[in-house]
Amino acid sequence: MSDTKTALIISAHAADFVWRCGGAIALHAELGYKVTVVCLSFGERGESAKLWKEGKALDEVKAIRRAEAEAAAEVLGVHELVSFDLGDYPLELDREQKYALVDVIRRVQPRFMMSHSKWDPYNTDHMYTTQIALETRMIAQAWGHNPGEKVLGAPQLYLFEPHQTEQMGWKPDTFLDITPVWDKKRAAMEHMNGQVHLWDFYTRVAQQRANHFKRNSGGMSGGRDCKYAEGFQSIFPRTVDEL
Repeated sequence: MSDTKTALIISAHAADFVWRCGGAIALHAELGYKVTVVCLSFGERGESAKLWKEGKALDEVKAIRRAEAEAAAEVLGVHELVSFDLGDYPLELDREQKYALVDVIRRVQPRFMMSHSKWDPYNTDHMYTTQIALETRMIAQAWGHNPGEKVLGAPQLYLFEPHQTEQMGWKPDTFLDITPVWDKKRAAMEHMNGQVHLWDFYTRVAQQRANHFKRNSGGMSGGRDCKYAEGFQSIFPRTVDEL
């Protein structure tokens, strides 16, 4: 494994990475990680209702969403923001577009990856993105895909929290204290002016997860204090020498 610490976020729409793992991005950026974020679409059709109600045209909506994502990424300390601009509702990738994502994965060589929950009946773009993340991770590991390139190892894929958790079969097994970088996450959220209604929603989510962090770090018998946290579900087993 390279000494360079890297991470890769695969986000269906331009704002998803901000709401769902903005704290993880900012925290790991401060820890020296080069965090690459891939936005498969800008969420221009399905996640920009406020802009459409204002009478904006498609190109305007996309330009606004791109600018918002770029501003948020800068606040969070994102190393590289890659915009595939594939359209949304529905989001679809053909074979060559999947291979383009594999190229990004192999170039980044992430120590860990993040994407959406495996099930989301309210937004099929989200669960489709995770299926794509799993598929392209698999291809990036294949020695027979573009022989001679450096193949991918076995980075963990963490699934970040969906919007209506109780409907999604999402079961967190990892809680991350993002209190030290909360101001950055909140500032990044406030760049997403197309979805103002989510600013306070995801603030409350972070506060709720902070309670879970405290409970699972020792509870009332020495649990670590935490004001804001994010939860994640891991897909693959971990290999350890001690617990």
